[in-house]
Amino acid sequence: MNLIARSLDLAASYSPKRAHARAQRLSEVAPERAFGLFAAAALSGDVEAAFTVGERYLDGNGVMRHPVEAGRWFRRAAQAGHVHAQCRLVQLHLLGVSKAALEANIGLFEQLVQGLPDYEAALFWARPAAEAGAADAQAMLAYILSSGPLELRDFVAASEWYRKSAEQNCPQGHLGYAIVLMQKAEGGEMASAARASLSQAAGAGLPVAHYLLGLVAEEGLETARDEAKAREHYEFAAQAGLVNAQRKLGLLLLNGLGGPADPFNGETWLRRAALEGDSEAAALLGSIYALGDQPRNYAEATRWLRAAAEAGHSAAAHALGKLHLAGDVTAGDPDEAAVWFKRAAAAGNQGAQVDLATLMRDGDVAGLAKEPPPVHEWFERSAQEGDPVAAFNYAVCLADGVGVARNEDRAIFWLRRAANSVVAAQYWYGRMLATGRGVSKNDAEAVVWFTRAADAGNIEALVALAEHRLSGLGVPRDDQLAKSLFLCAAQKGHAGAMFALGMLYGGGHDLEADHVEARRWFIRATRCGHSMAVLMLARYRVCGIGGRQSIEAGRRWYMRAVSLGIGHASEELAQIDLALPANAECQK
Repeated sequence: MNLIARSLDLAASYSPKRAHARAQRLSEVAPERAFGLFAAAALSGDVEAAFTVGERYLDGNGVMRHPVEAGRWFRRAAQAGHVHAQCRLVQLHLLGVSKAALEANIGLFEQLVQGLPDYEAALFWARPAAEAGAADAQAMLAYILSSGPLELRDFVAASEWYRKSAEQNCPQGHLGYAIVLMQKAEGGEMASAARASLSQAAGAGLPVAHYLLGLVAEEGLETARDEAKAREHYEFAAQAGLVNAQRKLGLLLLNGLGGPADPFNGETWLRRAALEGDSEAAALLGSIYALGDQPRNYAEATRWLRAAAEAGHSAAAHALGKLHLAGDVTAGDPDEAAVWFKRAAAAGNQGAQVDLATLMRDGDVAGLAKEPPPVHEWFERSAQEGDPVAAFNYAVCLADGVGVARNEDRAIFWLRRAANSVVAAQYWYGRMLATGRGVSKNDAEAVVWFTRAADAGNIEALVALAEHRLSGLGVPRDDQLAKSLFLCAAQKGHAGAMFALGMLYGGGHDLEADHVEARRWFIRATRCGHSMAVLMLARYRVCGIGGRQSIEAGRRWYMRAVSLGIGHASEELAQIDLALPANAECQK
């Protein structure tokens, strides 16, 4: 700067009016010199100059950016009634620049740490600016009164301030007023007014407004569903970085809703949302990799499910536990599964609570025996609140002593409550009646409950009903009907029913024996994991029943039966090894 320019600046600085005027002329060409003149004018009482100094500290224009120092200059102007300065103070306080920070001795070169919103300080300045008619201040005041701390909330006043702001065509006012109307709307004029305000806010480029319009279009909240329009709105909001919109857009693209399916970009948008911390998007990605149509990728599934679970997504934690239990991640790992089931169960996920109770009942996890989680308490609490599914699960805990002392009388009480609406409870209640656990044994009533559950699709009840027909317990014996019931259950994949059909066709019942068919059902049962079917196949192969005899093949089946811990298998195998294949079993 030459001597003449310095002299002119110095001369102007003695007069606030002249300093302000010269600062405005220099604003574009020499922002640092302009800043000094604005500051000189402000220190001499020029309120508008004080606001300008605050703006320059906020933007880093001609001076180092410093939000706290900006706030101090805004406060100087705000105290003199400058409405725009009051609005800026509200914004700063909502962004985490507290009143205490403005009053503290923070130097220009100290590191700034913005904290939580200072709602009380924001409210102090928002009210006078709103009352002066500033549309931005009215929208911010409404936001504080609707979304701030509970002690500051006043939803009626918030609605009125949003309305006033919207009437001045403020985009934020339109958005807030639309949300208020949507919460109240039940159709008709209010719903139309909400959509009109949203359209105004979206027209001004507010991403949240586009997202909400996408929801309106996708769900058909006012008119018919329009998923193509939803795509347009979600894409605008997604491009602006709104993670909810990124997730929604990803799902529409993946499922081909509102336009052609686009799996690549659909997954990309879900991934972007997940990387921004959206747990729902991460859970969806995990499900896609674990269960989707494309080749399974359990490593990726685990990565995303873990990210979602660690962010508190209980369904993702439950799914991750199931992957570990099934051995899809590593070899079946009940201990690791229990870790994730516990996390999901503690968050109220009933499926995880049931799976955790099953692990405890089966005794697969030593840690659960040492420190059993209170699954029975979770079920009991929900059962007492009237949840029939929880009542059933609590009854199972009481019947089997899962986490609580066995109490079959109490189990019956809760099973009766649940049995009116829960099919599994109908089956369990039938079992308790059939075995006389917690109630007098009553096979006839057990058959009534088994029939009810079987008619509702419960396969275990269907098998129990078949067994009662076969043995004539509670109903007349009917081997043919029993066979039909077993066949129905077997066709649905029930290994026990397949084994029962093998025994029925093997003879000794009021049915014509068919050893070839018996052998076929034993083979199917072994493929479904039925251990006793393994022993029967060993006998059939050794004795040549229902097919070609093969001592060696039978021996292999016996060895498999021994490895499964089946009684008599080792003794019968010893006979084979002693070259005594014509054992007693072959004579039957």
